[in-house]
Amino acid sequence: MLSVPALAQQPPTDDDAPTFRVDQLALSSHVTVIAYGDQRFHDHLNFLIANPKARVALVKKIAQEKPDAVQMSGDVPFRGADPDDYQEYANETNPWRDAHLRIYPALGNHELSGGETKGVDAWWKAFPELQGMRWYSVALGNRIALVQLDSNSALTPGSKQIQWLRAQLAGLAPSVDFVMISLHHPPVADIQTEEHVNHNPRPNEIALRDFIAQVEPTLHAAIVVIAGHIHNYERAQYKGVAYLVSGGGGAEPYKVTRTKDDLYQDPAFPNFHYVKFELEKDQLKATMYRLADPDASKLKWEEKDHFVIAMKK
Repeated sequence: MLSVPALAQQPPTDDDAPTFRVDQLALSSHVTVIAYGDQRFHDHLNFLIANPKARVALVKKIAQEKPDAVQMSGDVPFRGADPDDYQEYANETNPWRDAHLRIYPALGNHELSGGETKGVDAWWKAFPELQGMRWYSVALGNRIALVQLDSNSALTPGSKQIQWLRAQLAGLAPSVDFVMISLHHPPVADIQTEEHVNHNPRPNEIALRDFIAQVEPTLHAAIVVIAGHIHNYERAQYKGVAYLVSGGGGAEPYKVTRTKDDLYQDPAFPNFHYVKFELEKDQLKATMYRLADPDASKLKWEEKDHFVIAMKK
């Protein structure tokens, strides 16, 4: 079995109800969620498509953090149809199982590498609790809702997934103060004109951005959106919603030209990192932790970005 421990008990499959629930009493007294993406688990001797040293260091550091949940925004394997990549995922994430972490992955494009049907079947085999689903939600205690979307599927107006998301947001319990949406392809990112132009936001995810802008003012909960796909770190605001690119999970780093709208302007590169969200009385406090040098004999973690998601009044 390649998955981490059971996600949680699954309730009836009503579109406006959480797919999974984690009881508040099962969480720590200081609830934390870690988000990051683009690990590309693959041959641990292959340094071309990913940096295995950085990938392993991130896994170990996250295990030491002992978060209440880990949101992964896709591209967990390098080749989704290759069982060896999920076996490498299982081998390298032993510290997560030892720490009994709750892991919530989203589908990326590399999960479908080698064929969509084979890729999704392999994903379900690696995470059997998700069998039959490509998107889902988690009620993480009383105050946080996690939503894992599939950006390989339509997010355009009237699509099945966006209708489901609309129902999920409309059905939020009154106690929910924060919604953390994770998906692979970014709805908001620095627009590139030279390198990695094909990683710019696509119409599918721009449609999601516009949908969130439409419904967010009607919600009692604040939203943060975390994507990957771009192997770097970016942070922006769009119509009152925070959008992150957190693709520093170990995959081959991508340089980006930062636009004026990027709230993160640090020139350091590469940005192997994770983002830690801590639930406080009236806010989610977020910190980006960057691995300074994966080759160093003593690893150093830098706090490179701080921001808060304020609870709505």
